[in-house]
Amino acid sequence: MTVDLSFFRSETSQRLRAQARTEGHAEGLAEGRAEGLAEAVIHTLERNGITITAAARERITSCTDPERLLDWLDKSITASTVDSLFDDPA
Repeated sequence: MTVDLSFFRSETSQRLRAQARTEGHAEGLAEGRAEGLAEAVIHTLERNGITITAAARERITSCTDPERLLDWLDKSITASTVDSLFDDPA
């Protein structure tokens, strides 16, 4: 029995694979950036002698918003408690 595999070599198939690789690469970069920022926030808090609760650590490491993480990183430099990171200056 012969199976026609021409689709997998077609221009459409190659274009779809290239698009998926590009999207996957961009997604991986964004995830890596968020992880790095979260690590920086935690590191800064720890270097300043601030105790990080399990809930706060989870909140920081699960955040994927780079703007929020940058805000927390800025706040972590002068924070006196981990909760002050999450205070919204409304």
